Amino acid sequence: MAAETAAATTEEAKTIAALIERSRAAQAQIENYTQEQVDELITAMVWAVAQPGVAEKIAQFTVEETQLGNYDGKYLKIFRKTRAALYDIINDKSVGVIEEDKERNIVKIAKPVGVIGALTPCTNPEATPVIKAISAVKGRNSIIVAPHPRSKLTNKMICDLMRDAIVACGAPADLVISIDSPSMELTGELMKQCDRILATGGAPMVKSAYSSGTPALGVGAGNAVITVDDTANLDEAAEKIRISKTLDLAASCSSDNAVIAFESIKDALLEKLVAQGGYICNEDEKAKLQGIIWEDGHIASRIVAQPASVLAEMAGIEIPEGRTFFIVPETGAGPAHPFSGEKMSVVMAFYTAKGIDEAIALTNAIQAYQGQGHSCGIYSYNDDNIMKFAKATKTSRVMVNQPQAPSNSGNLWNGMRQTFSLGCGSWGGNATNNNITWQDLINVTWISKNLDKPKELPADEVLFASAINKLK
Repeated sequence: MAAETAAATTEEAKTIAALIERSRAAQAQIENYTQEQVDELITAMVWAVAQPGVAEKIAQFTVEETQLGNYDGKYLKIFRKTRAALYDIINDKSVGVIEEDKERNIVKIAKPVGVIGALTPCTNPEATPVIKAISAVKGRNSIIVAPHPRSKLTNKMICDLMRDAIVACGAPADLVISIDSPSMELTGELMKQCDRILATGGAPMVKSAYSSGTPALGVGAGNAVITVDDTANLDEAAEKIRISKTLDLAASCSSDNAVIAFESIKDALLEKLVAQGGYICNEDEKAKLQGIIWEDGHIASRIVAQPASVLAEMAGIEIPEGRTFFIVPETGAGPAHPFSGEKMSVVMAFYTAKGIDEAIALTNAIQAYQGQGHSCGIYSYNDDNIMKFAKATKTSRVMVNQPQAPSNSGNLWNGMRQTFSLGCGSWGGNATNNNITWQDLINVTWISKNLDKPKELPADEVLFASAINKLK
């Protein structure tokens, strides 16, 4: 058995090595491309998958293959999100000199990394390979995409369309390569052999990326917590919470997993959430939902990104027609309160807080259990509350009066970078906490010239003034 395993591992290593060789040859052909050539490529890549007629087919195919999410959510991502991602980077300078710091007399030159190994999840398999691919090519890299097995046909369809577009622009198709028969072993080999890993997926995948020995950009677990204070526009908040909670049936890691309402507006907010399609669970229904969502402490795959009606049928709960998400009253956080964690479903925990300090404490307690560093939101028109919340929560992103899921990864109504790879900083065990884009997929050479006038060290009594006075 050991010999068979070793032979299989050798074969898989050879398979990936062959793909890497093809990818490197393609990347070498665009290493000296101009900015105009690079931007022509990424424009064609997005148009190939997002043009009318094609986007609809991809959205429908994705739902049919994965049985996750819904057509409207998939269509929004492939038609609109990819356009927005292209628009976000198309005017960025990524070739040659990209920055001049005259004060320090520093010039920065962008250079490609080489072959990017991209891991994509089955929950967002329609736009993720596109956004990762244009980010890679924007930096004059090539990319090999390893999909989740549940979305391998979608991945192949999308990569093939991009490959055709690349060829039409006179560049080598192998700038984008899909692993058409994915496995954990092949993905592991890709992570070992590529030049940089761009990993989006579950915690085990991200952990593997960071332990592969290859420089990796991974993302932490999501578990967005949303606070609604007493200055919020409750109609606005309820509508946007519904939009975020039900987008693609909560396939996104940025979906609203918990809402914390100030005590003074709790009942009014609940009323408006119900008007938006929410269903408030009683204790018996909460227990039934808990029974189907988790198996042996893990989220059951069968409930991920499914309609509320399907979850209700699984759980043996009768809900009125038109209910699109569940509201589960909760008080605590941690393993004893599983609804405080990520649910990957149209199920939302609901908490009450006396004020902003208690809301912050609750947010940190919930995310200390799951999702720390990822993102939070607040519906408020009190700048003091907003700033206090942002300063005190251990989070990389705070969305203010915006639907969380379509906002923290960038959208046309805000200035966040467009991506599906959200770094969570040291809180989430990540190397970065920014919205990952092409700037994370380049090397930078710094040219340093002499300053016109050298800096002069101040006298000790100036430089060490505070220390001298204290240490006399």
